[in-house]
Amino acid sequence: MHAELDTEPVGIIGRINRCAALFQQVGDAPLGRAELTRPEFEVLCAMRRVGGELTPGRLARETFASPAAVTKRVRGLEVRGLVARRIDGRDRRVAHLSLTPAGVELVDDILPQQLSYEKNLLADLPEGDRADLAHILADLLLLLEGRLGGIER
Repeated sequence: MHAELDTEPVGIIGRINRCAALFQQVGDAPLGRAELTRPEFEVLCAMRRVGGELTPGRLARETFASPAAVTKRVRGLEVRGLVARRIDGRDRRVAHLSLTPAGVELVDDILPQQLSYEKNLLADLPEGDRADLAHILADLLLLLEGRLGGIER
């Protein structure tokens, strides 16, 4: 059936999707134990890396996420007491976000654990292959963001 069709993309995208699904399933990982999603973790890490206060727009740029997604993630982290929001005194439309002491403590505690966990997941893949995979995925991500970034979903 359809022997003339090139099915290579199905194999590539299918494998990427399956890897992503397996990474998302792992409940015993440090992020799962802390009841954090990967995107929430990325927000916390970006805030810790930048330090001080930052606006939601800057946080969106730091995490390569849409402003709407950042707003949703920050809201959940605020409820948990990990992120604080301060409204700008001169322009009430502008918010300044910062990690609370509990947020700093969580990032500082979980980051080494999560890095170790992820390193173990990839440990059986030879070092050169890991480097190649990282470069290929970075290139693919740039291509996809350029093509799909403006498409209505």
